[in-house]
Order: sequence, then C-alpha cells, then structure tokens
Amino acid sequence: MKPEIKKQTDGTIEITVTVPKKIVDQFYGQALEKLTKEAEVKGFRKGKAPKNLVEKNLGKQRVYQEAIEKIVSQAYVEAIKQNNLKPVTAPKVELLSAKDGQDWQIKITTAERPSIDLGKWKEEVRKELATEKIWVPGKEKDLSAEEQGNQTKNQNQKLEKIFVVLLRCAQVKLPPSLVEEEVNRMLSRLIDQTSKLGLTVDQYLTSIGKTNEVLKQEYAIQAEKTLKLEFILDEIANQEKIQIKDEEIEAIIAKIPDEKTKKALQTDEQKGYLRQLNRKQQVIDRLLAL
Repeated sequence: MKPEIKKQTDGTIEITVTVPKKIVDQFYGQALEKLTKEAEVKGFRKGKAPKNLVEKNLGKQRVYQEAIEKIVSQAYVEAIKQNNLKPVTAPKVELLSAKDGQDWQIKITTAERPSIDLGKWKEEVRKELATEKIWVPGKEKDLSAEEQGNQTKNQNQKLEKIFVVLLRCAQVKLPPSLVEEEVNRMLSRLIDQTSKLGLTVDQYLTSIGKTNEVLKQEYAIQAEKTLKLEFILDEIANQEKIQIKDEEIEAIIAKIPDEKTKKALQTDEQKGYLRQLNRKQQVIDRLLAL
C-alpha cells in the first residue's frame, strides 16, 4: 500500500492509498476469522459455526466494515511513518472505490501543525505597553487583599493586550479540519452542560435567542482565535528555547499533598500534559515581564 501524499498550504494533508485486491482479500479473511470466533449461531457453540454460515448470516457488508477499519488503520500508520508526518487532527476517511473483487482506493484527510510567522512580536508588544503604566509582577510587597486583587486584574488586562498584539502580528493559517474539530469539542461540552440542567441544546438556544447556525459561527470564531493563540505561544516557546526538564515535572508532582492524585499523574501522558502547561506558563511569565 503505497500512499500518495498531497500537502496544502494550510497544513491539510490528503493521503490517497490504493489497496491491491490481494491485500483486501487478506484483511477480509482476517475479519471473517475474528467475527466467526465471536459469532453466536443457533445450533453451534459460540465461535464454532462454519465461516461460510457466519458470513451468510452477517452479510459481506458487515465483514467488509470490520476489514476496512484494519486496512485504514494500517494504511494511515504506514503513511505517517514513511513520510514523517506529524498530524494534529484525527483522520477523516473516504472510500473512493471499494468494489468487491477489485483494488480499493481510500482517501485519508488529516492536518499537520500550521506554519507560523510571529512577525516583530516583541517590538510590537513593547510598543503597545509603553503608552500606559501597568503593574509588573514582583514590584510591590505586603499588599492588602484589595490591592492584590487589583494587581491580578491589571495583570490579566496586560495579558489580554499582549494576546491582541500577538494575534495581530502573527500569520497563522489554520487547517479547516482543526477548527472544525475544536468546534465539535465545544458543542460536545455544551451538550453535556445543558444535559446536566435538564435541557436539550435546542431548548437552551431558544432561551438565549440563537440558532444552531449562529452558535456554530460564534464557536468557529472563538475556536480559531483560541487555536491561533495556542500555536503562537508554542512557537514563542520554541524561539525562546523554553524546555521543561524532567526534574521540574517531578518537583511539581512531589508538591501535591493528595497521594491518589500524585499517583494518577505518574503516567507519561499526564506528565506530558504537565510539561505542556508548565511550558505555556513560562511563556506567559516572559510575556508579562516585557
């Protein structure tokens, strides 16, 4: 299965794979073998019915569905390895041609991290902040609760100004699939939230006077801004050579008093998440210090 790769300027990747009939038949046989072991057919013990009877009962379409999952998975993994791809979105699969007894053709669409041009971000940020006096962390001591609250407010205002400048300066062309994926996550969260309130999404939208289309448009704008900012901050971390050492992550975990939480954070996935959060925080700290 030799993939044909097409990359677009926004990071979108189209992987077209021709799967020879011989390989299709091989995966079909493996799928039928698996389904036969799981099948419960009247007159036979589970997994003991003849393959041809299982195939007849289930239908070829069901067997092909099982085979397609394996074919696509293998084709996708091979394409990523062979072409050193680094996808940031889940793959979308389209069967261009999948006729019985013929070669198949599959198109898999995904996206890589977009290219980012930060422009003269430091110069522009400093220029924006030079016109007004804004609190900088660490200059005042022994402040009252009210004064500390004002500091936090000022700090957040400064950060918002910086984000506006970064979004204005940087050139980031996002893959549409990445924005769509983020919008779907936002919609999924909304469904969970409204469900807990005993409402459907339609009922919620009616109560706030919006339509599904308007909500999706608003979510798309929000998703694009959020994603661009995340990529910008990550690129700044790359340019500033901000690296989080293993010892720093271990120190963070060691400070957690709850043993159950501490144990849950010992996985590579959770440590990676902590590393990402800590790296982002260091970027923000440097931005606030400008």
